Amino acid sequence: MMMKKLDKKDSVYTINLAIIEGDGSFPCPKCGMAISPEDESEENYRIVDTKVVNDKLAELVIVCGKCGSAIKLAGFQQAFDA
Repeated sequence: MMMKKLDKKDSVYTINLAIIEGDGSFPCPKCGMAISPEDESEENYRIVDTKVVNDKLAELVIVCGKCGSAIKLAGFQQAFDA
């Protein structure tokens, strides 16, 4: 499986999961496609990078399956504590 490299010139959207209500689903900031953590098919998004700090997930970078936008997901610990 080939991974797309993120160019510095590409926009990277940031989503703070700690402020998202409900099941963690959100629309792509560029095209509006629904992105859900329950979707494991990789049709709607692909995980391209992860950042782990002290054995805990700190950030996740995904790419929208429709428009190809890079989206950085942050706020994992706050979302779990809520």
